Amino acid sequence: MTDAEWAQVRSAIPVPAWLLKRGGRPEAYCHREMLDAVRYLVDNGVKWMALPVNFPYWRAVYDFFRRWRSYDYVRELYERLRRTARERSGRNAEPSAGIIDSQSVDASETVSEDSRGYDGGKSRDGRKRHILTDTEGLLLEVTVTTADVHDSKAAPALLEAFMDEPGRLLKLVWVDSAYQGPALAKAFARHGVRIEVVRRSDGQRGFVVLARRWVVERTLSWLSRSRRLNRDHERRPDYHQQMVWWAATIRLSRQMAGDAPRWPEKRPDRRARTRA
Repeated sequence: MTDAEWAQVRSAIPVPAWLLKRGGRPEAYCHREMLDAVRYLVDNGVKWMALPVNFPYWRAVYDFFRRWRSYDYVRELYERLRRTARERSGRNAEPSAGIIDSQSVDASETVSEDSRGYDGGKSRDGRKRHILTDTEGLLLEVTVTTADVHDSKAAPALLEAFMDEPGRLLKLVWVDSAYQGPALAKAFARHGVRIEVVRRSDGQRGFVVLARRWVVERTLSWLSRSRRLNRDHERRPDYHQQMVWWAATIRLSRQMAGDAPRWPEKRPDRRARTRA
């Protein structure tokens, strides 16, 4: 990550216990090096053992990833960045409206049979990630299930995971026609959240931009830029969930730093080749 991006991340990064004199062993590597290594793996989709040698030893990076998963640090980091980004745009830190959707992804041979399923609608054999975003497309919550779980059955757990945190202000959620049923409506009503279904107009064919729903679709495309998410290689669903948070953090930190990886204006040391 660039210096501008690191400045955004450093101010929001969770402080380890040993720095607060709460016990624990000091870490052997710089946080920036570790973050760069995990982000490289998520962004480029390499194996843990295939990390370049200029990063710390792969086993140390993997242990760092596992520690952050245990304490849900990457989710905390993203939420701090999200609140800051919303405040900079003149909005409240916590949103009052959101959009829900899901995305099925094929699983590799490392995913066991008991944690994968077949999505007949999308012809995907693997897992499904369910996401909740705000009206700007920033990630609010994510859960991972087998691909055969219907969207209406996964949505209550997704909302519960988000609303369990204090200070939530969510009142309205836009969804597609799959999110219907008395059980889902009852779960949302328990938290005082209203559901509004956005449907296609009668007779519409082909690709159509639907109000509100296009925002969450764009977020799913942002996440898919990270190659680790193009196919599910994680043995455990919670590891895949962490990869989604890491991918979202990469995108948001670059956006906040205004440092998207463009060429050649962001790489002055490289020159475009001209044809003879």
